[in-house]
Amino acid sequence: MKIDNKKIEKILIIKLRGIGDVVLSTIIFDTIRKEFPNAEVDYLTERPSNQFLSNFDFINNILLLDRKSTLSRIKTAISIRNTKYDLVLDLFSNPTTAQITFTSGARYRAGFPYKGRKYAYNLFGPVERGKFHAAELHIEFLKSIGLQIHNKQLEYILDERDNYFAQNYLDSFSLDKSLLVGISPSGGWSSKRCPPKKFAEIADSIIEKFNAVVLLLWGPEDKSDVENIVKMMNNVAICAPDTTINQMASFINECDIFIANDSGPMHISAAVGTPTLSIHGPTSPLLQGPYGEKHEWVRLDELHCIECNLLDCPFNQECFNDLPIERILAKVELLLKKNKAE
Repeated sequence: MKIDNKKIEKILIIKLRGIGDVVLSTIIFDTIRKEFPNAEVDYLTERPSNQFLSNFDFINNILLLDRKSTLSRIKTAISIRNTKYDLVLDLFSNPTTAQITFTSGARYRAGFPYKGRKYAYNLFGPVERGKFHAAELHIEFLKSIGLQIHNKQLEYILDERDNYFAQNYLDSFSLDKSLLVGISPSGGWSSKRCPPKKFAEIADSIIEKFNAVVLLLWGPEDKSDVENIVKMMNNVAICAPDTTINQMASFINECDIFIANDSGPMHISAAVGTPTLSIHGPTSPLLQGPYGEKHEWVRLDELHCIECNLLDCPFNQECFNDLPIERILAKVELLLKKNKAE
């Protein structure tokens, strides 16, 4: 089946889960804008991803789904069917979104051909997910359904008020032209979270080697980790205040480089264009690392259980704890050199 672009008036994009997953989906936005310039585009997601999507003018409506609520799933499915979309792009393709797509009544229903879900779609993304970076997978999805790709960049629109909030806070510390290094201990799985003690060592080493200022950024699940990092450090770091996702993005945008686990803030950093170093344990940096050539990643490749993809570590997080600090500093140095011209 070939999509008749001229007949597409209403489009629904579906991507659930965390902020990082939704940020990675922005790689398709430019193509959607240019392939369907007159279409209304809605986006179905979960909290808190709606916060940053609200800054995109071309998204007409942001629909929120509570996956844990049967009533929410039913109401959402009915609302979507009543809207009469012409094209549904299910970038998530789990059982719930497959059902929603199938009952949407859309002429074109695109999704991944996962087992037990093919019934929902008449256009299919690639079968093998493990061949592509998570961002590139979205591009391959569009190619598979016959769309011409116009751009392959992540997008994140920063709000002027959030930028002012971040700049005003940092100005109070009289940083002058010091190298500002952002660090975030966030991570969706416990196994993806580098321990506070290691982050304290990283922060101290960066301050001492590069005469840098370290800015610790955190979300609701990270407060205790940041407090422990501060206690364990020998040097002084700046702690960001409590922020929204968009305010955090503005803080990251102010940084010269940003260091994080495989997490939402790491993908936000890549999207806003801050040179990013990701630290990986259970996940693949080739599939989930920061997207783009200006970034770097580091991991303990020689560890027997590296890239285990387990939610919880059955050992002692050797992938982080045994990662030599010299290896991390070498990557920081490389990151600074390759982005020096900017």
